[in-house]
Amino acid sequence: MVKNVLEVKDLKMYYFTNKGVVKAVDNLTFNLRKGEVLGLAGESGCGKSSLGFTLMGMPTPPGKIVSGSVKIDGREIVGLPEDVLRKEIRWQKISMIFQGAMNALNPVYTVGYQMTEPLMLHKGMSKDEAIDRAQKYLELVGLDPEIVYRYPHELSGGMKQRVIIATALLLEPDVVIADEPTTALDVVVQAQIINLMKKLKKELGLSMIFITHDLSILAEISDRVAVMYAGKIVE
Repeated sequence: MVKNVLEVKDLKMYYFTNKGVVKAVDNLTFNLRKGEVLGLAGESGCGKSSLGFTLMGMPTPPGKIVSGSVKIDGREIVGLPEDVLRKEIRWQKISMIFQGAMNALNPVYTVGYQMTEPLMLHKGMSKDEAIDRAQKYLELVGLDPEIVYRYPHELSGGMKQRVIIATALLLEPDVVIADEPTTALDVVVQAQIINLMKKLKKELGLSMIFITHDLSILAEISDRVAVMYAGKIVE
């Protein structure tokens, strides 16, 4: 029997605003098996991205995790101190491919600097070792290894998206959350990114939550699909 790499039970994350409480994630329960892609569909504003950030242990202010359980490889992460989440959980156990790669990279640092920093911090690698690992992962996503020496403004939208995917995989996490990774890309590049994700799933045995509002993409990549509406999984 394939074991669950992620188990979510009765998870609630609410936004506490001046005008009242918004139940962005409202009593969700689901699991993710090893090597599985769970598609998460739903209209804009239904709580898909809020769920992604909550699973990473970093709900966007004024959001707070109210109750519930999130276990990654059997380890409970709800309630862990921020320094433990940062050192032991985020990017190592669970990582995220952010929506809109255009804005996810810092324009004043090279791609290599941004990719090697987590490797040196989490894995204790030297700069040369980290550059080697970053170049290997850039090749894995179909990019020239020399891109480590370039700045984000020198890359196209599709190339930036591939850099973000490579960065999310660098520390070999158990779970990857892909938050609309094809947003703002043209149709041809979208198809390339989807094919890349399928290839990575096959080669690396990735367990992934794939968030999108495009059902045609989910039909292409998902093993199971959950539909969200108003903070709940309805189907």
